[in-house]
Amino acid sequence: MKDAIEPNKIVNLNQRPESPERLGGLLHSVRDTASRRLQHLLGNMFEHVDDALFDLAEKAENNAAQMHYFDGMREVRKRRPVVERAYLAQFSRELTEFAANRRSVPTEPASPSLGTIELSLVGENELEESLAITSMISKNESRITRDLFALNQRLSVICGGIAVDDATNPVGPAVLTQTFRQAMRELSADMRVKLIIYKLFDRYVLSGLEELYQELNTELVRAGVLPQLRHGIVRGGPAQTAGSRAPAGTGTVPGIGDVSTEDAGNLLNTLHALFTARRGGHDLAGGGSPGPQTIPTANELLGALSVLQNQLASQGLFAPGPAGTGLTTDTDIAHEVAALKEHLLNQIGSLRGERPHHVSSIDEDTIDLVGMLFEFILEDRNLPPQMQVLLARLQIPYLKAAILDRRLFAHRQHPARRLLDSLADVAKGWSDESDKDRRLHDKVKAIVEQLLHEFDDDMGIFERLLSDLQEFQELTRKRAELAEQRVAESTRGREKLEQARRRAAREILERIDGKPVPPLVHGVLARAWANYLVLVLLRQGEDSPEFADGLRFVNEFIASTRLGNHEEGRATLRQMLPGIERALRRGLANVAFQENDVERLLGQLHAYYRQQLGEAGPATSAVSEQAPPAIPDSIQSIVDSVQDVSPLAADQADEPLEILPPEVQAQMEAVGAMKPGTWIEFCAADAAVERAKLSWISPMSGRYLFVNRRGLKVGDFAPQELAASLAAGGARILASNAFFDRAMDAIVGRLSQPATEAPEPG
Repeated sequence: MKDAIEPNKIVNLNQRPESPERLGGLLHSVRDTASRRLQHLLGNMFEHVDDALFDLAEKAENNAAQMHYFDGMREVRKRRPVVERAYLAQFSRELTEFAANRRSVPTEPASPSLGTIELSLVGENELEESLAITSMISKNESRITRDLFALNQRLSVICGGIAVDDATNPVGPAVLTQTFRQAMRELSADMRVKLIIYKLFDRYVLSGLEELYQELNTELVRAGVLPQLRHGIVRGGPAQTAGSRAPAGTGTVPGIGDVSTEDAGNLLNTLHALFTARRGGHDLAGGGSPGPQTIPTANELLGALSVLQNQLASQGLFAPGPAGTGLTTDTDIAHEVAALKEHLLNQIGSLRGERPHHVSSIDEDTIDLVGMLFEFILEDRNLPPQMQVLLARLQIPYLKAAILDRRLFAHRQHPARRLLDSLADVAKGWSDESDKDRRLHDKVKAIVEQLLHEFDDDMGIFERLLSDLQEFQELTRKRAELAEQRVAESTRGREKLEQARRRAAREILERIDGKPVPPLVHGVLARAWANYLVLVLLRQGEDSPEFADGLRFVNEFIASTRLGNHEEGRATLRQMLPGIERALRRGLANVAFQENDVERLLGQLHAYYRQQLGEAGPATSAVSEQAPPAIPDSIQSIVDSVQDVSPLAADQADEPLEILPPEVQAQMEAVGAMKPGTWIEFCAADAAVERAKLSWISPMSGRYLFVNRRGLKVGDFAPQELAASLAAGGARILASNAFFDRAMDAIVGRLSQPATEAPEPG
């Protein structure tokens, strides 16, 4: 501890006594500099509020959400001056109280995120606000540790030696953020709007504190206040319980900052209040009346956990599962997850010769929190059961990691947290069918086993394993994307063909208009010419001159059968026939008709038209009654296949929403909100389960294409088909947000519920 810098011992080191007038002048200088810069930063932040809220309003999922953002914009414009004045006035009061040494120094560890709120009774909105505030404070305190530490020490000197830490520094992130929270009470806006403003405060105000601290430290050094100060962090603050000190060289994570092991991070402070309120004073694991025992140190906890971890890695702590599977049942694992507290206390007892009755409250919180996290793994239906079994084995390594660095729960970018999120993400898309070579299963298993066998106190292992998993994911993703692209292109091609077929059929049916057409002419239109129109639509498009000419032929071909048996009609028919023959020859040559087939067809048409013109003899009349010539197998009948479809309904494959059953209608909104990348679990009639990702939504038919994690097609569904499957339980949408976020939301929600009365000991 001799290398630690303690604030109350800094004052007398090479520091001559200063007059109260000079010290007061230094504080005035600090206030003026900070006020000027904060006013500028706050003004800059409010300049960006309008744009941020407007962008969110444009992207809002519905009109109600959009109105919330527009209302928030109006409220901010109206109340901005009041909020700014309230903030700067409160900041000035904070610094004035600080200068007068009237700030209360807490005897227990204070949490800037809690304020005066009783979190056990807090509302959902206020809890959400508290968590956002706490996250900002923790992130920025970690980011600017060095400059903030130096400023704490120099403020302690010019205030007569009173202890100044991150929580009591009037220009520290904690006080400045809580001050802004008080000023925000002047704003009557929806909590969603307030949370956006808090994010902007973090981005435009708190991000500028580093320059402010450098300026303040420079001013104080010029004034002779601790000019030789070296950066240091006091290990073990007031939050530390007796003997609860981490092993040397542990407790930090590369890339996150140098923070004491006992720093519980943002979320842990909030959860501590919830745990305390929920326990109602009950000690960990019960078991007899507490005696004059020493609370287990962090070293003892880690040592006991290492023993349990070695047992799990060597012979398996959990009961074996079905023969040959190498797995355990969910019931066995759930029991062991809940029983880890008892195992831990018993193991500590074996190591020290006396079983402790309880651990420190902060360690108890950590043990309970990790336990609830892994209970959530076993309850999370987003994870396949086989993957739940694998991931549940990580409880002990993650409890060790949480004891070494409690900010695991606070920082989304913490390597241990990101590793668990990534494992859960790849596990979400796993199924036996999509992993027949067991590559993914074996990869997850290898990472779990490596943590069990190798993790002691080197937190860098999480970063290394995360990089390894990301490399594996990248290779898998590239292979899957190629397969997925082929599936999408194939589906897109089929849809274009089907759309073209329906368009050609509709155009022909509209022109026939339900009136009789000679069988020979109908056969040409329904088969050969319909296929020609499809080909033109696919190659040249509906706006092309070729498609217009093709439709013009349909009109003329049908009109040639309806001219009437009079001289004027026959004269018109004679004028039309050369053009009809030329168009037929050109069109049929494009749809795989052989020359002899074309001549046979034209021969039959000549016979038909001679009869129409009154030129047919007995022999040719018989010919006109013959069937059309054989059509090549590659050419399908198009109009004949959709003759029962009315022209208006030809493009409408979906049933009207109004006639869908109510339970299906209720799922249509969920289907409409689905985006590519959404995962769904499909349960087949034979109880087989397949997990598939929404790969593509057809802009033509609206059908949803699903592929598995290898990019292979699982199925494609019309929206109402998918809604019906969801309603019937044959499909289930999987959560898209990160696993850790879901788990922490569930844990906070569970802890916020009224505690169940504990049974009387008996």
